[in-house]
Amino acid sequence: MRLYTYWRSTTSYRVRIALNLKGLAFEPVPVNLVAGEQCSPEYTALNPGQGVPTLVLDDGSVLTQSLAILDYLDAVAPEPPLLPGDPIARAHVQAAVQTIAVDIHPVNNLKVLGRLKAEHGLSAEDGVDWMRHWMERGLQAYQALLPEGPAFSFGDQPGLADICLVPQLYNAHRWGVDLTRFPRLLDIEQRALQLPAFEAARPENQPDAA
Repeated sequence: MRLYTYWRSTTSYRVRIALNLKGLAFEPVPVNLVAGEQCSPEYTALNPGQGVPTLVLDDGSVLTQSLAILDYLDAVAPEPPLLPGDPIARAHVQAAVQTIAVDIHPVNNLKVLGRLKAEHGLSAEDGVDWMRHWMERGLQAYQALLPEGPAFSFGDQPGLADICLVPQLYNAHRWGVDLTRFPRLLDIEQRALQLPAFEAARPENQPDAA
């Protein structure tokens, strides 16, 4: 499989973790988002959304959108499972996942920030404040959704929620979010990054890391 990825992309980071957890071999293909490579005609033909990640399977099938890719990986390689089998427990995990993937990530996307800067004169400092606001708000909600006790977000093994949380915390650290209010999340992050699957997926360990 080929994974079109960018080292700092949190959505690509999610898929790298899942592929590693499930022991699935893949070839990373860097796409430089800062340089605009995602907008090239060749890449747009592959992924009309002009984003990453894109996963090209061995048979040539093309998958886009990180949550759709994660769902596919869990279906074809069910061990270890990313979601619990119980419908209510599954819905609780999905709610936490969507707090990050739907509430935080889209409003902090490079495309959104670029539009705000171009149309509304948002300064670089204002842009950072914008991102911090939505990360803090979303992480507060995420932490409140977690049960007490498990080593990870919803269990003693990492799952889909942790796969989304750890990359989001990477962004939070990068942009100077005050994380002292989120001790449970920092504890999960520290525990996750001790696992080889998470460690290998870290942005600084990617071939295109700058």
